[in-house]
Amino acid sequence: MKTINKAAAKAQQGFTLVELLIVVAIIGILAAVGTPLYQDYTKQAKLTELDSIVDGYKTAVSVCMQMNAAADCDAGSNNIPSAVTTGTYSNLDTLGVANGVITAKSVAGLASDGTKAVKRVYTPSAVNGGLKWTMAETEE
Repeated sequence: MKTINKAAAKAQQGFTLVELLIVVAIIGILAAVGTPLYQDYTKQAKLTELDSIVDGYKTAVSVCMQMNAAADCDAGSNNIPSAVTTGTYSNLDTLGVANGVITAKSVAGLASDGTKAVKRVYTPSAVNGGLKWTMAETEE
């Protein structure tokens, strides 16, 4: 007659408490690392809206500066779109053009500290018959 070991015949019923605690700890570590990275990513995505709106202004300023002096390239003149005021876009507070220099300011909360606004100034300079744009960013 065969004898069956009851402990060997009984299949494992579930996870131990230690195994579950290890899984919870791993999930907690991943969440602690992932959340700040995701917040930085969303801020950068919102600032991309500024860059995409400014691209249209850059094109208009480039055309204006080919035909006129930089002093004549202001928002609302020489086929440059008018200035953007508060409430027109969700992440852009204001945008203006003066003497070919484009100034864009985000809504509050997009700076690195989470409360201030980001101000970007795009300045054109003539290089080999074309324009080169430089961007300076400050937090206000």
